[in-house]
Amino acid sequence: MAPQDLAAWLRLSLTDAIGNTTARRLLAAFGLPAQIFDQPTAALAQLASPAQIQALSREPPGFAAQLEATQQWLALDNQPPRRVLTLADEDYPQALLNTEDPPLMLYLMGRVELDWQPGIAIVGSRNPTPQGLQNAREFARYFSATGLTVVSGLAMGIDAAAHEGALDGAIAGRLATIAVVGTGLDRVYPKRNLALSHRIAAHGLLVSEYPLGTPPLPPNFPRRNRIISALGEGTVVVEAALQSGSLVTARLAVEQGKDVFAIPGSIHSPLSRGCHALIKQGAKLVETGADVLEELPARGRATNLGRGSLDPDGEPDPATPPETGLLSALGFEPVSLDALVARTGMTASALQAGLLQLELQGQVGRLAGGLFQRIASG
Repeated sequence: MAPQDLAAWLRLSLTDAIGNTTARRLLAAFGLPAQIFDQPTAALAQLASPAQIQALSREPPGFAAQLEATQQWLALDNQPPRRVLTLADEDYPQALLNTEDPPLMLYLMGRVELDWQPGIAIVGSRNPTPQGLQNAREFARYFSATGLTVVSGLAMGIDAAAHEGALDGAIAGRLATIAVVGTGLDRVYPKRNLALSHRIAAHGLLVSEYPLGTPPLPPNFPRRNRIISALGEGTVVVEAALQSGSLVTARLAVEQGKDVFAIPGSIHSPLSRGCHALIKQGAKLVETGADVLEELPARGRATNLGRGSLDPDGEPDPATPPETGLLSALGFEPVSLDALVARTGMTASALQAGLLQLELQGQVGRLAGGLFQRIASG
C-alpha cells in the first residue's frame, strides 16, 4: 500500500464521530478516503452531520504519531510478516465483506502470504472444565487436519485450547488457525498467551481491526466476535454459561446465515447450559468433528484425519487404552470423593492415590468444590 493511501485510510478510521457505517456511506459516494477529505462541505452535508463534517476537516488527535507507529510496525524486517488490508484491497476477505459491518481496516500478522481458506469458528468459556479443554483441542485438531482453518479469539480457556489443537493438526501450506483479537497487534492479551501468539504467527494469522496501541478495552471483545463468526463457515460452541460472550458469537453467526453447533454436557454443569440452550433453539448437537463437517456446505465427511482424532464414524481411535475400573466408576459426570467411596468400596486414601495417578496421566480433572471428572479422549 502506498504511504499516502495508508495515511488516508488510517485518518478516516481514527476520525472522531465517524463510525464504520458513515465511513462506508462516504466511501460509496466519493471513492477512496483521500477523495472524501477533498470534498466541499456542501457535498459532505448530504451524508454527514455538522459534527462529523467538522471532524473530517482536521486530523484526529495523535494521528501523526499513530501513522508513524504503523509505518514502523509494517517496516520491521524481523518475523513475523505484517500487513494492513482495507475495504478497497482485493485480498480483503469476502466473508467479511458480506457482513453488515465489515471493518474499514484489518491489521494482520503471521502467514500473510497464504490464502484465507474456509474456516470453522470454535468458541467457549474462559474458565472451562478439563473436559471442555480436551474437547476444544480434539475438535480443533480434527478440523485443522482436514484442511479447515480454526478461527477463535485468543482468550483464555476454550479459545486458547482451540488454537493449540489447530496448530497440532496443521497441514503445511495452509493457515492452521486465525486469532481475532480485541487489542492492537503490538499487544498480546492475556499475557499468558504470549507464547501461543508466537506459534500462531508462525503457522497461522493474528487479525485485529483495532489500531496499534489499543489496550484490552472490554467493549472491544464482544465487538470482534462478529469477525470470528464471519470467518467461519459455522461456529462450534464447546462450553458456555447462559450469560456468555460465546452465545453472542453464536447469535452473530445465525444473523450472518451461518450454522451453529453445540457440544452437550452434564445437565448439572453451569457451563453446559449455554450449549443446551442453543440446542433447544435449533443449533445442531454434535459429538464429533465429523458431525460438524457433514453439515458444512459442499464438504461432507472428512477423509484426512488428525493424530488422535475420531474416525469419520465417530468411533474412538484404536490406540485409545481400555478404561480402568476407577475410570468406569467415575463415569462422565462430576463426582465427589464420597460418592466414589460408595461406588467402589475403596478407602478414601486409596481413591486419592488412584485419582492422582489418573490426573497426572491427563485422564481425570479436578474441579472446584472437591469434585472430579473423567476427561474423555478421542
